[in-house]
Amino acid sequence: MPSATPKSGPTRIVLGVCGGIAAYKSVEILRQLRDAGHFVSPVLTPEATRFVGAVTFSALASEPARTALYGDATTPIPHTYLGQNADLVVVAPASAHLLARYAMGLADDLLSATLLATRAPVLVCPAMHTEMWEQPSVQENVATLRRRGVLVLDPESGQLAGGDEGVGRLPSPESIVALARRIVEGYRGALTGVRVLVSAGGTREALDPVRVVTNRSSGHQGHALAEVAARLGAEVTLVTASGRPLALDVVSRVEVVSVESAAQMGAAMAECAARADVVIMAAAVADFTFDPAPTKWKKEAGVPVLAPIATRDIVADLVAQRRPGQIIVAFAAETNDLEVHARAKLERKRVDLVVANDVSRAGVGFTHSTNEVLLVSRDGALQRVSLRSKEAISHEILTKVASLISQGAS
Repeated sequence: MPSATPKSGPTRIVLGVCGGIAAYKSVEILRQLRDAGHFVSPVLTPEATRFVGAVTFSALASEPARTALYGDATTPIPHTYLGQNADLVVVAPASAHLLARYAMGLADDLLSATLLATRAPVLVCPAMHTEMWEQPSVQENVATLRRRGVLVLDPESGQLAGGDEGVGRLPSPESIVALARRIVEGYRGALTGVRVLVSAGGTREALDPVRVVTNRSSGHQGHALAEVAARLGAEVTLVTASGRPLALDVVSRVEVVSVESAAQMGAAMAECAARADVVIMAAAVADFTFDPAPTKWKKEAGVPVLAPIATRDIVADLVAQRRPGQIIVAFAAETNDLEVHARAKLERKRVDLVVANDVSRAGVGFTHSTNEVLLVSRDGALQRVSLRSKEAISHEILTKVASLISQGAS
């Protein structure tokens, strides 16, 4: 999610408050944000006012609290005013209802409309009973928001309303404000400041000026990795042999290098890897190339003789030139014995992580919008990621990469 254009004056934060007993903590969050020098605009849902009064927030905030979708003579379109001027939107507490509406793109109250009208980073802090938090629908909505670049501060364990104990408690105002300040300073997720290089697509090897040999790779998984990495705060370079467009919200934050052949991809990856912290080789690179004919083949001339030439092993070259601390991820598209082949590739290539998939399975790999992978890391750990969208798969892969960075892999 792009950050807002820098503005003069104090940082402007929209503080969204949803209905729930934890709404009383939002008053302290507001006070701490104001004490830190931020300009804070409270937005309360109608349900929030059943727990806390708008007057309380207005007394402490930088401007009066708002509760209505429709404005007045001074601010006729409040969600546009708030969304466009915000440097950060914090929703604390965020209810299950708000998470669902935000994930679906609904805008039926001022807070949800403001969330859709902003390009600023968004931090949501869910709070609800354990049973609600653990519902698959709630978890899917949270995962969807995370994939889109929304920052989520998970609830804590503790005493809940009604005397229950479990996960669902809103984190302390101090921890929410601390994270908000980090976001204002540039934090965007687990890969903030990390330079990530991703390859994508199937290379094309020329036979003559017209014909090429290629494979079934669409580049979808590699492009999804680049997009999700950008949303997680990474500085991303994408070397792609696919014409697939990037999502509009990350176009300006991903450097794209277009290539066609294995040789071009190898040269581009070698050049870009010199400044990368993480290299993810998701492209399907041809194992063989050819010395192309200078003119188009003609059927009348008879069957041409093909003389395959082995291409360079790009992953091996990247490993050979890797910098200290650089993490390298390889992909393995297999049709049988997935774990065996993945472990063998991990050892043979000397990479930090292998992402393997069985492309013979339904809905997996080439030409599909979904994938199912096995993550094999240097410490021998296995992580099976079930069938889901390639964006969701990318989030799992990059979460593992962030873990490797924190462990100091390589």
